[in-house]
Amino acid sequence: MDILVQGGVLPDGTRADIAIAGDRIAEVAPVIDPAPGARIVDAGGCMISPPFVDPHFHMDATLSFGLPRVNQSGTLLEGIALWGELKPLLTPEAVRDRALAYCDWAVAQGLLAIRSHVDVCDPRLLAVEALLEVKQLVAPYLDLQLVAFPQDGLYRNGDITAQLLRALDMGVDVVGGIPHFERTMADGARSVTALCEIAAERGLMVDLHCDESDDPLSRHVETLAAETKHFGLGGRSAGSHLTSMHSMDNYYVSKLLPLMADAGLAAIANPLINITLQGRHDSYPKRRGMTRVKEMVAHGIRVAYGHDCVMDPWYSLGSGDMLEVASMGLHVAQMTSMTDIAHSFDMVTGEAAAILNLQGYGLKPGCIASLVVLEAGSKMEAIRLRAARRCVIAKGRVVATRPPATTSLDLPGRPDSVTFRHGPG
Repeated sequence: MDILVQGGVLPDGTRADIAIAGDRIAEVAPVIDPAPGARIVDAGGCMISPPFVDPHFHMDATLSFGLPRVNQSGTLLEGIALWGELKPLLTPEAVRDRALAYCDWAVAQGLLAIRSHVDVCDPRLLAVEALLEVKQLVAPYLDLQLVAFPQDGLYRNGDITAQLLRALDMGVDVVGGIPHFERTMADGARSVTALCEIAAERGLMVDLHCDESDDPLSRHVETLAAETKHFGLGGRSAGSHLTSMHSMDNYYVSKLLPLMADAGLAAIANPLINITLQGRHDSYPKRRGMTRVKEMVAHGIRVAYGHDCVMDPWYSLGSGDMLEVASMGLHVAQMTSMTDIAHSFDMVTGEAAAILNLQGYGLKPGCIASLVVLEAGSKMEAIRLRAARRCVIAKGRVVATRPPATTSLDLPGRPDSVTFRHGPG
């Protein structure tokens, strides 16, 4: 035993100590006696959670807000145009340094696994090289999964399939795409088929930006579901955003959801970004731009929440806090029952980990020893309080700590000062 996390509460509400040996969880029990020399982490009645997982992010653009200018319209299309202006100015060092800075933010928040899309439209593949270096540097404490993402479309400005394949040959993990940004619906559908075929031939996962639009006739998720089934990609295929679904008629969706479920297609919603970017052409009633999360969950479709952007051409805010993402998601999706709130927590932990096919994830003996001690007593309390991270352990090493959060009040008319602790107790 190298570390003993003592006096915690598991996400299911049971009291537990967790013993860690090397980079693995050795034992989980109500009480474990510490071994000589083991480091004691006092959970103090707080919840012990598996680490947060972000299944959708853009690390090549993160922390570039204001370069070369600010998105004035707040739209997705201006953000893409801005990224196009920034790409020629990028250097490997700048991409690497911004990404490493964000990874530090992430680790402090207990976010220990990220799937990041990386643009492969630049023939230099500069961002790919930079993020592959970052992936290696952070591997001892953070799992970075990279997606070969043709930001400008696979066919929109000439066929860039060769560049995407080159990125995969360099070590990028997942096949990406953006069918709704092709010039025609036919080209979009053709790109979905081609990308799924590449994933099938190479035994890779596929994750497509799909139907990030207010157009109810943007229906590439239907093609993605069909090709997922055709190529046997169930369980390793995901559609990200899917915002056109918020504008589709209910009859069509009643056919679409069973198709997605039958294919084993997962969905990744990005609430912070899509409620900001979508509906910009509406006056009132004004659509808020998030896909049908609650309905997909009810159909047995695996759904997770992603952060998508932090301080970049599309989004000026963000901090890497997946509890903020879960909170916004449950509000917009109106998932406020106790069951829904608990599931919202799962969508930034276990459900996201399953979509990424993370091996050894969890809080059982034999799992990788990565966990977070949250100043909360339950999943609901963690989201409600945006719970502080008291301790973060990554692959058997304590990588972040902070003292218990307390506030002291000295109020007029009150005889005594009041000190209260944030979180449980």
